[in-house]
Amino acid sequence: MTIERLETATRMSRIVKHNGTIYLCGQVCKDANQGITEQASSMLEKVDALLEQAGSDREHILSATIYIKDMQYFAEMNAVWDAWVPEGHAPARACVEAKMARDVLLVEISVVAAEKV
Repeated sequence: MTIERLETATRMSRIVKHNGTIYLCGQVCKDANQGITEQASSMLEKVDALLEQAGSDREHILSATIYIKDMQYFAEMNAVWDAWVPEGHAPARACVEAKMARDVLLVEISVVAAEKV
């Protein structure tokens, strides 16, 4: 069983593929000076791009863990999430309040997906 690591740096790989499963490192927005809606949308756009690069898509997401800076943003983030997840393809999901690596970040996501066959 081969482990394939894509975009690997000293600290982490952006994508790890093993046995038909794709693991994405935590993704944040492109511009942290925006509000929660824009940060969540931008973050999910990055997930789409990485999944495509890895040979998958949002219909094949198995699980997602969302880290949110403050639960006051929960409803707004969920509105973006609900519009993004294809109907009938909701993954297992957890959402927790967490201290972020940078104070301006409001949301981060970690995703596990299956490769498209």
